[in-house]
Amino acid sequence: MTATATAPAPAPRPPVPRRRARYVFAVGGCVVAVVAIIVLAVVLSQNVVYFRTVSEAVHRRASEGTSRFRLAGGVVDGSIRETKDGVDFRVTDGKDTVTVHHVGDTPPLFKNGAPVVCEGHWASRSASAAFVSDRILIKHGADYTPPKVDTKQTKATTG
Repeated sequence: MTATATAPAPAPRPPVPRRRARYVFAVGGCVVAVVAIIVLAVVLSQNVVYFRTVSEAVHRRASEGTSRFRLAGGVVDGSIRETKDGVDFRVTDGKDTVTVHHVGDTPPLFKNGAPVVCEGHWASRSASAAFVSDRILIKHGADYTPPKVDTKQTKATTG
């Protein structure tokens, strides 16, 4: 009896366990989620416009610098002055008052005593600097009344 020795065939490589594949997929998903959250936070932080009352804005003027924010208060009676590029007026919250130089058109409801929110920035860090605005928001009543229209007219126009 002669025995011939044959070399055993190499063992097949074991497949990667499913547990490891799931782990890699989960870690990859978490990395993508963290990156997306960071990008979203950076983009949103650049588009945030803070809201300040006149007193808050005056007290934070030095730290605020020329950053953009919204200034809320009431238009001081008799302070509105038309300029060649907009309007100058004073805004108060009852504690402090600031001068606002608005560039552009004013909303139709803009008048003395109106509560306004002006969007813009300080002209400089000095205590006498005006607030430079390019947008005025005014709160109006919640009741909407449509304009009166004569619906009995039957005359049609064709072009």
